[in-house]
Amino acid sequence: MGFIEQAYKGNNEWWKYILGFCIIFFFWQIIGVTPYMITVILHTSDFAEVLEALENNISTLEINRNLTLFMILLSGVFGFLSVKYVVKLLHKRSFTSVITSRKNIDWKRILFSFGLIFGIQIMSLVIMILIGGDDLQWNFKLIPFLILLIISFLLFPFQTGTEELIFRGYLLQGMGVLSNSKFTSLLLTSIIFGLMHWINPEVKALGWSVMIFYVGTGLLYGISTLMDDGMELALGMHAANNIAVSLFITASWTAVQTDALYIDHAEPSVGMEMFVPVFIIYPILLIIFSRKYQWTDWKEKLTGSV
Repeated sequence: MGFIEQAYKGNNEWWKYILGFCIIFFFWQIIGVTPYMITVILHTSDFAEVLEALENNISTLEINRNLTLFMILLSGVFGFLSVKYVVKLLHKRSFTSVITSRKNIDWKRILFSFGLIFGIQIMSLVIMILIGGDDLQWNFKLIPFLILLIISFLLFPFQTGTEELIFRGYLLQGMGVLSNSKFTSLLLTSIIFGLMHWINPEVKALGWSVMIFYVGTGLLYGISTLMDDGMELALGMHAANNIAVSLFITASWTAVQTDALYIDHAEPSVGMEMFVPVFIIYPILLIIFSRKYQWTDWKEKLTGSV
């Protein structure tokens, strides 16, 4: 039984997916964001200033960077738990079935993809230092960085795990069963994943072309999940990417600035670094995974009927 077909182990009425997504969204983006909102409000008495900071750059309120990151990532814990209990209580199936078609979660796959992406991010940082060092400011501060390290490895897996559970798990399976089409489910969940980042200040700074990166990343995670009959590879890749970005480099125009090793002071612009991952690195990653895990029958797994 393939990954999408795992949904047949439970209840799949269409209204349950609508209700389930609403429940997940409520705990993930409303209840989960409340601690962060309270933190922001407590740091200013001017509500207009709060709204402006939330829309543009939260760093203007001069809140401790690690505290800000911690509060933001807490929403991932609420989201993770909401997906787990929606699957178990509403759809009456195991939590594992929304993660993998294997009997148990394959942690070796998660660690392999995590290490691969983390290594690529380190190489990318080295290249940035070599070719764009004038715009990079060394920002290492021992205690704040150690705190950032703990927060990142502790909470980012919940944040990225929640996104994967929703888009490559719950919705990919649900849309696949309801549409009876793997390709339709893959395409829709990747587009929705990209659009979810529409509110990010990065989109405002870089323009709509950055959506190619977000949708392309969604396709990478989705294709890996369908071909591998589980989202373990996607879980590792997503966590490694976000943790590395948090630790290695931050930019003055992003929504949340961390106590990363470097601050990038370059003006925001869309360059080759936005398209190289999607059109060069991602295909190479799929080739690596396909050879290591001996993927076959690409057409059926990506475009076949459910």
